Order: sequence, then C-alpha cells, then structure tokens
Amino acid sequence: MKPSRDIVRLLEIMAALRTPGSGCPWDLEQDFGTIAPYTIEEAYEVADAIARGDLADLRDELGDLLLQVVFHARMAEEQGAFDFGGVVDAITTKMIRRHPHVFADAEGNTAAAVKGMWEEIKAQEKAEKQSGETASPASAPPSALDGVPVALPALTRALKLQQKAGRVGFDWNDPRAVLAKIREEADEIEAELDAADKSSAAAEVGDLLFAVVNLARHLSADPEAILRATNDKFARRFQSIERALLAQGKGPKDATLAEMDALWDAAKAEEK
Repeated sequence: MKPSRDIVRLLEIMAALRTPGSGCPWDLEQDFGTIAPYTIEEAYEVADAIARGDLADLRDELGDLLLQVVFHARMAEEQGAFDFGGVVDAITTKMIRRHPHVFADAEGNTAAAVKGMWEEIKAQEKAEKQSGETASPASAPPSALDGVPVALPALTRALKLQQKAGRVGFDWNDPRAVLAKIREEADEIEAELDAADKSSAAAEVGDLLFAVVNLARHLSADPEAILRATNDKFARRFQSIERALLAQGKGPKDATLAEMDALWDAAKAEEK
C-alpha cells in the first residue's frame, strides 16, 4: 500500500490494521480506553514541537495526532456508532454554527466580541443537548461546571473549573485577594506540618496549587504554559550546574549543596 496525501488512504490503512485475521495483532487488541493515553501523549508532543519551533517535527506530530482521530473513528465505526465522515461532519457543522460573523450575518469585528459570541453559542448548544436528553430520576442536575473533562491535566482542569465558576459570579475581583488566599493556604500547610500530619499537609498543598492556578488566571496567564516555562528554566540552570561541575572533574553527587547553590546563582545571573 503506497503513501498518499489523501485522507482516504489513511482511513484504508487503519481499516487494514483493524481487519481480523490479516490486520495487526496489537491494533486489533486496542479499544477507546487503551488508546486514550496515546491520544493525550500525541497532543503534548504537538505542543512540544510548537514550543521548540520545529515545524518539520510539528508536521510529523500532527500526523500522529490525526492518526489518533482516525483510530478512534474506526473503532466507533466497527461498533456502528459513527465513522470518520461523521467526525468531519460534526466539526464542520459546529464551526459554521459557532462563526455566524463569518458564515452568516452576525457582527463580530473584534476578538473579544467573537469570544463572547462563541461562549453564548456554546451555552445554547449545551442547553439544547440537555433538553434533548431524557434525564433519569437519579441523574445529577445541570451544573455550571459541566463540560470540563476529568482526564484533563490537573492544572488545566483547575483553570477551566475556575473559569466556569467565575462566569456565574463565584470569583475574586482582585488578584491580591487571591494572593492572600495563597498565604492562607501556606499557613495551613505549616500548621499541619507542626502537627506532624503529612497526609493533611499534602491535602493542603492541593488547595495551595488550586489557589496558585487562580492567581495565574487573574494575571491572564495559562498555568500549564508558565509552569512549562519554569520547568525549562530549572532544567537549563541545573544542566549549567552539571557542566560547571564536570569542568571541575566531578558531578552533582560529589558537590556540596552550598557549591551547587553558588553555581545556580551564577547560572541565574548569566541569564539576566
């Protein structure tokens, strides 16, 4: 089977891989649950290629991510639920519906206006979906927090939960109030440490992280992005320590903490 720029060929390849008897044993064993972690991983690899500015790698990673969509669509088709064409139809319908300023006669001359329109349309879609569903007596009532996937990275999920709560008025109106909450959470951690209760202290750390995400949100910053940048900064400075120690003929295990702190400060100074 030859490669092709046509999406049909990719669909044919996936169908061949999932054909019992002649397909790939590994691909045949997979289901939605086992493939989901790979889907998440591929999305992160796309983000990584973008962060590195590697467009050739981005092309390849987008292909890997597209394969995940094709894989899920094929499994759904095998169950008679929907196929890849249904996925395309659903997203094209959604994009046309959510961009009336482009495809209809609505006005949306600024990014802020478009974002507000987008949120209104999403809310209408949500209401229509809920009204069309038959709720069982035991089903949970609609919540302002509906639509935030549990499988999201914790920082991203915290951000989205806070955004949704904020839209209905449950929010601070001043970043300094959030900073005060962070200090309060830090004090509670210290109190649990004084009580030698590591389990409770750990739970308070969760509250602290949630509050820090809230502060990032109030500063119009994406907590995942800024933590990613800090991770990169830590790795860069620590590797500078390793290089400096290597020049002295030793490694981190051979150095004192004071030595490494001094090298850290030097690496930090070089970046300014």
